Amino acid sequence: MPHKIGSGITLAVLWLMLSGIYDNTLILLLGVISIGAVLFVAHRMDVIDHEGHPSHLGFGMILYFPWLLWEIVKANLVVAKIIISPRMEIQPHIFTIQASQQSEVGNVVYSHSITLTPGTVTVDVEDGEMSVHALTNAAAAGVKTGEMDSKVTKLETSGKGAGNV
Repeated sequence: MPHKIGSGITLAVLWLMLSGIYDNTLILLLGVISIGAVLFVAHRMDVIDHEGHPSHLGFGMILYFPWLLWEIVKANLVVAKIIISPRMEIQPHIFTIQASQQSEVGNVVYSHSITLTPGTVTVDVEDGEMSVHALTNAAAAGVKTGEMDSKVTKLETSGKGAGNV
């Protein structure tokens, strides 16, 4: 039930942000009806679960997202510098890393975090092993340090420690 409530709140916030209409009663009523219909269909299809709406990750996400955004900004600056430099010093290559996450949600968060960071892309995930394409050796070294891996693992385990899984 908490996942359904969380999904409803998420849909309502998204709908309000995208519509931008807060003072028209008819539009708001249609939004509530639309959200209710989506939740009803999703409930009937049994697609609202802890993986589809990972609220069990808890408040750790509040700390993880700003850190990830800062990493994305730093990587953007590095990639922009590479692009505008006359020599364009890139060393593209693919390497594999072992992920320490225990759940599929943890693996998804980690692989998407790598992909969101400019200069790296997760190419394949299989049995906790990830193939990552890096634009430069420095980008590869950033992934290989394991800082992002440990933060996602901590995020995953902090949600389990709260008894929400």
